[in-house]
Amino acid sequence: MHAKLPHPFDDATRVTAGDSSWQGHTSDDYWAFVGPFGGATAATILRALIDHPERAGDPLALTVNYCAPIAKGPFDLDVRLVKANRSSQHWSVELSQGGGEVATLATAVFAERRPSWEHRVAQYPDAKPFEATLPFPKIAASWANQYEFRFVEGQMRIGPQQAEPASTYSKIWISDRTPRKLDMLSLMSMSDAFFGRIFHARRELVPFGTVSLTTYFHTDSDELAAEDITRVLATADSKIMHKSYADQNAELWSPNGRLLATSTQIAYFKA
Repeated sequence: MHAKLPHPFDDATRVTAGDSSWQGHTSDDYWAFVGPFGGATAATILRALIDHPERAGDPLALTVNYCAPIAKGPFDLDVRLVKANRSSQHWSVELSQGGGEVATLATAVFAERRPSWEHRVAQYPDAKPFEATLPFPKIAASWANQYEFRFVEGQMRIGPQQAEPASTYSKIWISDRTPRKLDMLSLMSMSDAFFGRIFHARRELVPFGTVSLTTYFHTDSDELAAEDITRVLATADSKIMHKSYADQNAELWSPNGRLLATSTQIAYFKA
């Protein structure tokens, strides 16, 4: 019998520990138009933190600043524990290549989550079941073809511009095209797995790239494992596009009705 091959996502986010830093390698499977898919880069950074021997607790927040393009090939991750106390840790990670300048700068917070009072304000979005929606066609960017997108509302449509910008809101099922049980790493990556809101508004593809992404986790590893899911129901929207930069805010829900993560980002566009 053939040994089971690693999932493409696990290949793309693999890291190894070195003497003074961690090493990773870009993946053609998760390549965007001019560089690696930002969600895969963020997940790779998160993997290095989760695998770090000094790590305690679960990810609470991860902010990734994409400072410069990442070229195809190997890269180094300089991982540093900045501050730790009884319940949380604060980390910084710098990604560079060939001893050059920093291409990606990240900060993360890990925390020991303990039972507490709860108040769940956000409401689970009403949506057609995953099985009742159709997959979005494959596109040129290889990273997008690693996911299966099933739009419930706000499908991206490329075509003639309208008199008024189209809605930037989307409600969508997201899963790995090759099924993979959801964990913190894939949740991190999926928090960036949305088409640019400006593509929706203008109905055209324009130069676009994430500058800064922050994801907040509202579950821990044990709770997420207990969900035993391979997909999320996600919503994404934008509040403003102004002078070459646009925001995006997103929610990622389990099919069981639990809010797993929220994210916000600022992205550059040229239009």
